[in-house]
Formats: sequence, C-alpha cells, structure tokens
Amino acid sequence: MKHFLLMLVLVSSTIISAQPNSNLDIKNGSVSGRVIDAELNEPLPYVNIIIKDAANKIITGGITNNDGTFKIENIPEGNVLVSIQFVGYKTLDKSITIGKGNYKVDIGDIKLEEEATGLDEVTIVADVSTIQQKVDRKVITIGKDLQTAGANASEIMNNLPSVSVDQQSGAISLRGNQNVRVMVDGKLSNIPAEQLLKQIPSTSIKSIELITNPSAKYNPEGMSGFINIVLHKNTQIGFNGNINVGLAYDIEPKFNGSIDANYRNGKFNLYGSYSNSVSKNANYGYINRIEQEIQQNFDILNNNKSNLFKAGLDYYLNDKNTISVFTNQNIFDGWTMSNSYINYLTNPTLNETQFANANNENNSQQYNFNYKHDFNEEGHNIELEVDHNIYDGLGDTNNIFFSAQRPNFIEDTDTDRKSTTINLDYVNPLSESTKLELGLEARLFDTDIFYKSDAREQNEAEEYIPTTTSFNYARDIYSAYATYSRTIEKWSYQVGLRAETVTVDSDAFKRDLDSNEELNSVFKNDYFELYPSVFATYSPSEKNSYQLSYSRRIDRPGIGQVNPLPEWNTSLISQFGNPELRPQFTNSVEVNYTRQLEKGSITAGVFYRIIEDEIQQAILIDRADPERLILTNLNFDNTSAYGIELSSNYRPTKWWSINASFDLFSQTQKSLAESFDNGDIVLNTVEVDNMAWNVRAFNNFKVSKSLSFSAFGMYRGKNKNIQFEMSDMLMVNLGMRYSFLEDNRASFSLSYNDIFDTMYAEFNGQRPYVQHGQFNWESQQILGRLSYRFGGGKYRAKSRKQRDNDVKEGGGMF
Repeated sequence: MKHFLLMLVLVSSTIISAQPNSNLDIKNGSVSGRVIDAELNEPLPYVNIIIKDAANKIITGGITNNDGTFKIENIPEGNVLVSIQFVGYKTLDKSITIGKGNYKVDIGDIKLEEEATGLDEVTIVADVSTIQQKVDRKVITIGKDLQTAGANASEIMNNLPSVSVDQQSGAISLRGNQNVRVMVDGKLSNIPAEQLLKQIPSTSIKSIELITNPSAKYNPEGMSGFINIVLHKNTQIGFNGNINVGLAYDIEPKFNGSIDANYRNGKFNLYGSYSNSVSKNANYGYINRIEQEIQQNFDILNNNKSNLFKAGLDYYLNDKNTISVFTNQNIFDGWTMSNSYINYLTNPTLNETQFANANNENNSQQYNFNYKHDFNEEGHNIELEVDHNIYDGLGDTNNIFFSAQRPNFIEDTDTDRKSTTINLDYVNPLSESTKLELGLEARLFDTDIFYKSDAREQNEAEEYIPTTTSFNYARDIYSAYATYSRTIEKWSYQVGLRAETVTVDSDAFKRDLDSNEELNSVFKNDYFELYPSVFATYSPSEKNSYQLSYSRRIDRPGIGQVNPLPEWNTSLISQFGNPELRPQFTNSVEVNYTRQLEKGSITAGVFYRIIEDEIQQAILIDRADPERLILTNLNFDNTSAYGIELSSNYRPTKWWSINASFDLFSQTQKSLAESFDNGDIVLNTVEVDNMAWNVRAFNNFKVSKSLSFSAFGMYRGKNKNIQFEMSDMLMVNLGMRYSFLEDNRASFSLSYNDIFDTMYAEFNGQRPYVQHGQFNWESQQILGRLSYRFGGGKYRAKSRKQRDNDVKEGGGMF
C-alpha cells in the first residue's frame, strides 16, 4: 500500500508539472462582459465562458460571477471565439480579435435566450428501448417499454440480449457464464449482485452496458466481462425528484418503492435517495433418484426486507476542479423457511423430513471520494477516486430432522468483509485523432468468516460439542495500465496493456469434533500477470461498421468458491468451497458488424474464448455417508468456448417497434465425478459438450402519446452442465403503460408475466445418480407500478446557478 501511494504521488506530480505554463508565453490579452437573461433582464451567475482559437481548440475559459460579470485573461494575440454556454439556454458565440490597440476587449451585455424545450429534456425517457453496438460494448438504452417489463433491474435483465437471471438464486449470467461482474455507474458494490439488482427500480435506469471484451483500462476480472447499469443523472436546476411505488403478486405479495431528490444551485449539487423492498417468494420442487427409488420434495419460502439510502454532494471549486463525495448505506433482513421431504420407496422406515429456519441480516456501507482536475485542453484531465466498502453479515440456521437417523443441529455464520479501491486516471488527447490514457490502481480485499455448529455426539449422555471454524481470506492487487487510441479516416484503433501483481493469503482454522484437535490450513498464492487488449473499427460508410477486439482476462475465485465452510446442507447433499482454488485465465476474440437500416439497426457478432485452468464444479461422494453428495470446485485443463449473437431494433410502423435478439454459445466443460462400480467408489473425469441457444423479442405498440401496450416472448433451448441437462423454457409477458397529468409527470404500468405458466426449471441427470427434477417459482406475477416526477427546474430564481454539462453521474437512485 505504501508503494502504491508513493507511485500515485510521483505520477500525479509528474503529470501536473509536465503541463506547459502557457501564460508565460502569451500577451496579456483579456475579454470581459456581463451575461443576462434575455427575458428577465437579470444577471446569470456561473455561466461557462469558453475561449477557442481559429481551429476551434479550447485556449482557456472561466465562469461568470454572482452579478453575471466575467473577465478572462491571458489570451494570446489573434482571432478568437468567445462561446457563452449555459444548460437550458441557447449557446451564443462571438468572434473578437486580440492585438495591437485591442488587448482588453469589453463585449458588454450578452443576452441569453432559453431553449424552447427547456430543462425538462434532460429527463426525457424514450418510448422504445434501443440497442447500439460501440467499439467495446453493447449499449441498451432503457425506454418506457422495458420499464413496464419489470419493477427492478433483476426483472428486466432477462429482456436483454445474451443476459439471463436464475429465477431461484438471482444469479446473473452473460453468454451462458456466471463469471460476470455487475457495476452501477461504473462502480462495483459490496452488496451481493442478486440482492442489489432487486433494489434498483427500473425507472431509475438510463441504460445497461454489456462490456463483453473490456479494454486494459478496466479491471480484468470476469470471463464474460461487465454489466454496467447507468442510472439517470438529475442535472436539472433547482429541486427535482421522482417517486416510484410497485406491487406484485402471485402466491405471495411483493412491494417496492423509492424516492430520489436533487437540489442543484450554484457550485453545489446535493442529492439523496431511499429505496426499499419487502417481498415474500415461494419456491417448490422435487428431485427423484430413479434407480435408488428416493424421492425428495422441497418447499421454500423467503421473506426479505431491504432498505438502501444514498446521499451525495458535488462541489465545483472552479471551472477546472470538482470534488464529489457520496455514501450508500444498505440494511437487509430476511428469513427462509424450507421443508425437505425424503421418501425411501423401498424402505419407508427411513423416511425423514428436514425443517430449516434460516435468518440472515447484513449491513453494507460504501464511502466514495472523487477529485477531478481539468486542464485547459478539452478532454485533458486527471482524476483520483477512493472507494471503501464495509460488509457485515450474520446468519443462523436451525436444522430440525423429524426422524431417528439424524440429530438436529444449529449453524451460525458471522461475516466481516472490507474492500478499498484507489484509482488514479490520466487522459490526454494528444491531438484531435489520438488519445493517451494512463492509470494506477490498488484493490485491497479482506474477509473474515466465523462458523459455529452444534452437533450431537453419539454417546449415551447425548452431549453437545461445539464445532468452530474460522476462515480469513485476503487479496491485494496493485496494477498499472496504458492505452493509446487513434483515428485514421475510416479506421480507428486502440491498444492497451495492464500489469498486475497479486498477493493471496488464506487461513482456515478448525477444531475437529471427534478428536477435539485443532487443524490449520494455510494457502498462499502470489503472481504477476499482463493483460493486453486490442480494438479496431472500420466504418466504410455511415450505415456500416465492423469491429474486431481481443483481450486477456482473469476469473479469480469468488469468496463462496474458496470458503471451506458449508454453503448449504441438506440430508443428501452439501456444498463447500476450495481454499486452494487457482484463478482461470481467458483469451477472448470478438468480431461484430453493425448495419444501420432506414427503420432501425441490426448487429451480428461472433466470439471465441480459450480458457486456461478452468474452474468447474466437482461432484464427490461423502465417505462418511455414501448416500450423500459433496459439491465443490476444482481447476481443470484448458478448454474453449464460442458463440454467435444477433440483435436488432426495428420499427415496422410508427406505432409498432421491435427489439429482438438471438444468441448461441457452445462450451466444453470438464469435471470430476464419483460413482459406484460393484460397490467401489470410482473417480471419473467427465466431459460435457454444451450448446445452448436463446431467442427473445420485445414488441411495443403505441396507441397514443399517453397509452402503449407491450408483448415479450422468450424461448431458451436445452442447456447442459456437469450434473444436469436442463429442459427448454418458454415465457410470454404482456404489459401496458399509461401517462397522465401535466407533461406526463405521472405514469401507471401494469404487466402480467408468464401468462401460459410455462416458465419452470425441469432437468435430468446421469451422475453420480440417475435423477429427474423440477423447480417452480412465482413466475405468473401481476405487477402494478405508479411513478411521479416532481420539480422539473421551474424555479427560475434558482435555475440560473447552473454549472457546465460535464457533471458526474449522480442525483439518481444510486
């Protein structure tokens, strides 16, 4: 950490000191004047005054004072352009000449006129979502149609190309792989992704970026890349905000609501938000072991309550320096009641029922500081960001067995997790066609997990001996990156390299139940890696664009994959992590083609990956009880994956629009699985070739300016993994949206999901036992949602204290 801070200071000093002191080399020309509102004839403070040369390159600039006056000095001789810019007003340009006899120019009063659309345009949400393929990402702009499709981010993810959400666990996957990182406004959160996605109202989302091949500038973790949720920024003047309330019902009720507010005036932008989610979720299903004639039935009820608070402040020191701070505070409380029924058809005396009552509480805190300095040249800046996350979780499970075969036991888990990220980024547009980016980053992660369980000792006294295990996992990453990009006529390219040094230190301490001995398992892994990236784009015309990209990435094991404590237990199966799990590396190549049509666009792409030291699940037989299975993770040999994607947004008529996509991916998975051979346990290497495909289409029908209807259909083909072959899935949803009140400030949406009741998970397995099963959840939900937007920048006395357009994302939900 000390080395990183020293590097950070040295690089910052070098970059800042390397900037030319142009003021020593120019004549002392100046321009002054006053900016006033053309209609009110009152002064406008904090208006941007930008001075450009004959080549339209920014020389210098400033902002007006409280009385609307300004004076910009140190302007070189020659013809210059004075550009007066203010959000909500028409830009006004004046040409002047600085020279002999005219070094101090007073341009007098400048009257700015308001834009006809006013300030409300910054919060306009399109009726129809659009898909745009950029050099390193696919951007889905969320329109009102997708907002109707779901109440939160988790529910609309299944509407996006190449994205899937597991309806039981909430786990998100991209291109069939769950090794994907989820960000909000470019920032990772300590809140579990499946929990976070359910707390973000769909109305707060501006766009979702699928970054499948990130450049060297980005964190290289995640084989599938990043999913970045970009929220609406409230840059309106004065006091503004939004209120959202939603209610869903199938078997159990689900409520969520949010309110966010923003006050912007002068040099300050103050914002805050609150959201909550209160929901009960019912799940049920079965797994039958055919040959052993064992039937397992599950009935699970979750009750989750979460509250998320955010408060932030942007402070504009002057036109070159900005400081931003914010904090997120998340409080989660939930319980799960599950019943597991096991029937032995050949020997009913062994039948048993397991009842588990689990409670889970966790608090997550995020503190973020950002400082940005803009140099004179547009786009030339240096930025420092420090982000600190704290996570505290408590969980306890009471397992009760209604049989004589197994004793009851209680499990308690206490989790403390801290992570700190420090970024220093420097951007220098060397010319109009070239750009250099440099950066340093430190990521410090530490977690402590304490596990305690009561297990009944098999003796006459039936005494209890506590089993305790503690697990500490620390990982420190220091990295530096550089990217260089250039545009040459119809071609553009970017090359980058990221270097990382990683230190991993884990320590598992356990007191053995039988011998009462203390066992200690230590694992260390230090390594250095380089991650190159290359992007190339060719645009022969405005309608056609081709992209080629390559990147090397890493999948570091998640805390659940390395935690040796039991993740969950049932009578017939348990899951544990592997502390000695090594990271896997991925080399990925993508080719994309985008065609702009008269009424829309279409994008087609292919990708190919080579995966080193692949992490996969292993299925082992419990030596203490041959009827029990143990699931864990191991490293395997290299493998490969490939896929194709096709997406389009098209408007056949003025009232009908379609967003559709098709994706196909294939991957060979390897694992170890144990089975019985003549009574002996045999370890086998299993290889599964999985090819799966998905097709989805979202239709929006606009009846009037206020009323629209939507229809969504999705089909997911069969899918294989190491343990099961999943059957195909089909889902059809219907929805409507109605806007009302002045300027459509309020809206009501209603949707009915899975109208044919065809969305469930059915599967078959061959190893280590022949199995058939099915899981169901509350897929047939009816959802109603009411939204209202207040404020809107109509307080003219406040609206004049507005800074420039270059505002950090903020003032929204997160």
